[in-house]
Amino acid sequence: MSKKISTLSMIGAALLTAVLSHPLVHAESEHQQGPGPGHPPSPADTAENAAIQARLGDTSTLMGSIAIPESVDTCGDEPGVPRLLCLIEILKSSVSDEVLALMQLDYSVAEAKKWSNLPAGAFPSRPGVFLGELKVEQRGVVKAILMEAAGLKENEGFDELLQTLNADDYIGTVSDDYKAGYSSFNAKIAFLGTPSQTGLWELYYGGHHLAFSNTYKEGELIGATPSFRGIEPFHAFEMNGRTNIPMLQERDTFAALLNALTPEQLKQAKLEGTYRDILAGPQADDAIPEEQEGLSVSQLTNTQKVLLLKAIATYVEDINAIDAKKYMDKYREELDDTVIGYSGTTDLNSEDDYVRVDGPSLWIEFSLQSNKSTNEKGNHPHSVWRDKTDDYGGQTE
Repeated sequence: MSKKISTLSMIGAALLTAVLSHPLVHAESEHQQGPGPGHPPSPADTAENAAIQARLGDTSTLMGSIAIPESVDTCGDEPGVPRLLCLIEILKSSVSDEVLALMQLDYSVAEAKKWSNLPAGAFPSRPGVFLGELKVEQRGVVKAILMEAAGLKENEGFDELLQTLNADDYIGTVSDDYKAGYSSFNAKIAFLGTPSQTGLWELYYGGHHLAFSNTYKEGELIGATPSFRGIEPFHAFEMNGRTNIPMLQERDTFAALLNALTPEQLKQAKLEGTYRDILAGPQADDAIPEEQEGLSVSQLTNTQKVLLLKAIATYVEDINAIDAKKYMDKYREELDDTVIGYSGTTDLNSEDDYVRVDGPSLWIEFSLQSNKSTNEKGNHPHSVWRDKTDDYGGQTE
């Protein structure tokens, strides 16, 4: 990394005010609850936000092309939390005290809830250090950490995380809206609580259209949600030496399910009203309805249930294979007590198209809304996987 301070830092707090009042920010965050980007910050918040703004950068990290350093070989190749902890220690021991203070934070649910779908410049409260503030070799260790914690299938898990970074780099080439906030430089990684085999801690990795939050306790994963994914552009795009299509499979699997329903099933699955965004997004942890609405999965054929499980897997398989199987087993056992609902069209390719899965534990939403950042005609998705019992590892404070 040769450039740590972008043009945005020179403008400081004045640009922050312009960014946070930009109509596109309001459009993307209108579903949020509580004080959000559209509310005037306090003097203390203004100073803190200006300091964070000064750290933003516009240099691509190109995570996909970064080599994993040989130093990680000391952690062995046996997958699991012990290897994850070893990789994290390599990263932490290699950074400066200043960077470590940004990366290693105390655990609290309040801190864990500081995730967002908004660009870095519009939501400076995310915890952690920017990827672009790390040296190249350190980014290689971050890559190894994420590959250990996330799934490794094509267009899922780690590959999806990379493509989301590529999308921000792409937006940075076509958009004039607070451009310095659109960059793979500006994704963040943090450890909430000290990673260990005995304590409670969270691996947080997030940025624009991205929240990956794994919570661990006593050496085991106890929560993989909230897990947010969005992407713009939604169509296939070329960036950083590859074709990127990270979320088409989520849309395609849900569309296949909806189009496999009979007319009577579709009638039961149809939700009242129009959904312009997901409900249970950032700063909306209590937005999941208490009552289920839609078509009971118990009324689906075995073939239709297979399609539903395939759609669910596009979210659960964003985490490592061992833990993903545990979640899939749980959701499979709860399947007949789960309902599906949709609004808009069954092809899920039009503005305000929406689908949800609501089970005893599982909550998934997929929503299409108009493009906000690329100045292109069309739509882009917001999507979230939550677990009603395991969100934030089931912690309350």
